[in-house]
Amino acid sequence: MDTKKTINITLIALAVIAAGFIIWWLNNDPTDDFSVSLAGADNRGEGDSIQTVNIGEIFRQYETEYTKLDGKWPRFRGADFDNISESSENLIDKFGPEGPKIIWSVKLGEGHSGAAIYDGLAYVLDYDEEERADMLRCYSLVEGKEMWVRGYSVNVKRNHGMSRTIPAITEDYILTMGPMCHVMCLGREDVNLLWGLDVAKEYESEIPLWYTGQCPLIDDGNAIIATGGNALMVAIDCATGEKLWETPNPNDWKMSHSSVMPYTFSGRKMYVYSAVGGMVGVAADGVDAGKVLWETSDWNHSVVAPSPVCMEDGKIFMTAGYGAGSMLLQLSENNGEYAVEVLTEYAPREGLASEQQTPVLWNDHLFGILPKDGGTLRNQMVCVKPDDPQEIVWSSGKETRFGLGPYFMADGKFFILNDDGTLFIAKPSTESYIQLDKATVIQDGHDAWAPFAIANGYLIMRDAETLVCIDLNA
Repeated sequence: MDTKKTINITLIALAVIAAGFIIWWLNNDPTDDFSVSLAGADNRGEGDSIQTVNIGEIFRQYETEYTKLDGKWPRFRGADFDNISESSENLIDKFGPEGPKIIWSVKLGEGHSGAAIYDGLAYVLDYDEEERADMLRCYSLVEGKEMWVRGYSVNVKRNHGMSRTIPAITEDYILTMGPMCHVMCLGREDVNLLWGLDVAKEYESEIPLWYTGQCPLIDDGNAIIATGGNALMVAIDCATGEKLWETPNPNDWKMSHSSVMPYTFSGRKMYVYSAVGGMVGVAADGVDAGKVLWETSDWNHSVVAPSPVCMEDGKIFMTAGYGAGSMLLQLSENNGEYAVEVLTEYAPREGLASEQQTPVLWNDHLFGILPKDGGTLRNQMVCVKPDDPQEIVWSSGKETRFGLGPYFMADGKFFILNDDGTLFIAKPSTESYIQLDKATVIQDGHDAWAPFAIANGYLIMRDAETLVCIDLNA
């Protein structure tokens, strides 16, 4: 065979190989086989290595006078745990030529902890890097004055932020959970320490990656904490600190970043929790309070931040990041016995999924923002029907992408925050994405991931270092 013919055959072969590679590249997800390296994994700790902490030891009163209001956003995802405000305030749908009306802002330690609001006061858990202390800070909602701080000294290494939980507030109590799993319960009016709990030390729990993300729950005067370790979940009387029940943890499921969600199904109230190891429903009341009513290990991922979305018909939607995708479960009940069935499970590029925020259920549709491994629709807001979360009803479009920031509904509008502190206003729709306006709220913002809080038309949001209050009243 002559040299020229050999060269031609070689060139043809190389062209075929190159064409095959291009076809493979275009039709395959390059993240499909990633083995995720989780930053901060070396900072996990177990109970026997945790410091001795005097919870609640620090208190400073700065102000006493403030504008009293009656609005409330008392905990993670609001009063009804659905991230929808039911208040009657008339809010703006456009920012106007002067832009967002920022009424105050403050610098905080690096973190992603959102606020709770109660009757004119805003509460946020902050890590003070200079003082090396977890600090619950209380601000007047209208004036932005710091009213007081209550906290405790604890060593926390910077690990892509420190504090990332939201306090729970009731008429009588304030409950916080710090990055190293320290729970603090205070009287709401006098701010006196009622009790504290070092979860990691007492229950030999493993502190989650990037520290505690679970927002504590107060239900019927009791603190509900998913501990992991020697117990899966516990209930504590807020008034006395007495442990009312502890749920056994024979499978050694670990604490996740997900928060406990109350749920009533078929007349039975329960607490639904997505642990590292599986998902569980725990009896919330009655003689068997604390008993596991149902559980499944089908949903088991190492990093879980969103919380379960529980629906009236027994469907439970769960999602997570880092390739986990989503799962739709069906809960059923027969004579007091519960069973759970997996309806569908899929990768993040195959339907609604979320890395950090919990999707919103509205008008029989689910809304969420796809993660960065969500395929061609990555970082877009999408709408799906709960019966078929893989069928995208609409997406916000390739020109309108977001990140890991929060979104919620108030006054019949969606408010959406992207990573750099730009706030979007959209009209909720089950037919298309309808954007009304957008504006930069935090200049040079970054990692604006903390959940929103709103009351009396005042929206509190933040990025990694700056807490901002905006007047959204029309």
